[in-house]
Amino acid sequence: MSKSKSISIEVGQIFSLQVAPGNIIKGENSLSNSGDAIASFGQMPLVVGGEKTIKLIETYLEPICKKLNLKPRYASYLPDCSETSLKRLEKAVKTHEADFIIGVGGGKSLDSAKLLAHNCHLPVITIPTSGATCAAWTALSNIYSESGAFQYDVSLRHCPNLLILDYNIIASAPKYTLIAGIGDAIAKWYEASVSSGNSTATLTIAAVQQARVLRDILLQKAETALQNPLSETWKEVVDATVLLAGVSGGLGGANCRTVAAHAVHNGLTHLEATHGKLHGAKVAYGILVQLRLEETIANNQLAKTARQQLIKFYQSIGLPTTLEDLGLTNITLNQLRQCAEITCKPESDIHRLPFNVTPDILLSAMVSTMA
Repeated sequence: MSKSKSISIEVGQIFSLQVAPGNIIKGENSLSNSGDAIASFGQMPLVVGGEKTIKLIETYLEPICKKLNLKPRYASYLPDCSETSLKRLEKAVKTHEADFIIGVGGGKSLDSAKLLAHNCHLPVITIPTSGATCAAWTALSNIYSESGAFQYDVSLRHCPNLLILDYNIIASAPKYTLIAGIGDAIAKWYEASVSSGNSTATLTIAAVQQARVLRDILLQKAETALQNPLSETWKEVVDATVLLAGVSGGLGGANCRTVAAHAVHNGLTHLEATHGKLHGAKVAYGILVQLRLEETIANNQLAKTARQQLIKFYQSIGLPTTLEDLGLTNITLNQLRQCAEITCKPESDIHRLPFNVTPDILLSAMVSTMA
């Protein structure tokens, strides 16, 4: 178990950085051995997840709850991590008289649990059931419409109080979930290296370098890891996608935010045909779009080289390189233009790029990721 608290630095004023969860427990069968740590937060947990995930996690939690006299209530976040779902979950907190929240599952269920705990001023434990995102780590929640379209994000007061990373649970998830997590995690370098600009702030530099290390780990080890679940290499890659991926945003704060890759993802969520693809798959495609923009607008030849390198890497592990790979074979030009317009709204992170991006320019990049 490791402890880490928020760091405050003073340069004329105070900046609060949500760096890491309060405690982290990881290893094989770690959930079954975490009863005392879970019970330290209270006796009346509200467990938030999807319906399938709740059934899976009950087999682990029920023996713990019986042994330690915990009285859990299980609540689904579905149909999505939306404002409506959050209101319903807040009512469940009150009726159950919950004294802490446990989030189980993937990114949306963990985001729901974190934001619920934030709104209700309760501790939160995150238990990821796949390696698909770093949501178990971060002090951020994304809000979607009930139909799955991205709406906005919410910064939270702190990272989760406890993160339990059970390798056996992660290994039981479909392989494509970890592939998506690799796509989401590798974006940290391509976005943070742009959003940090020319900053000389110590923690920003550290955050960007952490993102570079993360990228290198994934480029070197992902293919082998995917072929060997529960191997040491596999564990290193899972640690990279679930844990290390959260470090850059925690250390870098506002200087290491998402840029075009996540902005493209957010726009794509407004196309129903993409809802079957995981967050990380859409982000991975978004990296190629961002690099294509840097290449065509800024004449950045390093971006071209990076894009070509990523295409080979994506093809070796099964990440999407084109709109067709995202299930958009039959998309119309009008639909794609609407997606580009949403992505280019004034508040979009795409405008963190050091040049102007219009819907027409973005549209061109989206259809030419393999050029």
